[in-house]
Amino acid sequence: MKLVASLLLITLALCCYDADATPCPEYVKEANIFILGTESQLRLSLAKFNAPPESVEAKIITKRCVDKMDYADRERFAGVLKEIVGDC
Repeated sequence: MKLVASLLLITLALCCYDADATPCPEYVKEANIFILGTESQLRLSLAKFNAPPESVEAKIITKRCVDKMDYADRERFAGVLKEIVGDC
């Protein structure tokens, strides 16, 4: 549960740092893949950003930790993200 709370706070900080800001659609898509998608889907999504290989691997390692969470919890977190994006 601590991981979910941390991810939620990071998402809030990135998506809603300004009252009239709208989150980047690519970030929202990548965040959903990070939460609910597969490792291969995440690799394809990250390839668009031309990130250094070390950064991609760090994100994949974090994804493996998220994947250990119960899928229902990940779906709830994705739902919260959807609500946040709708409010921003």
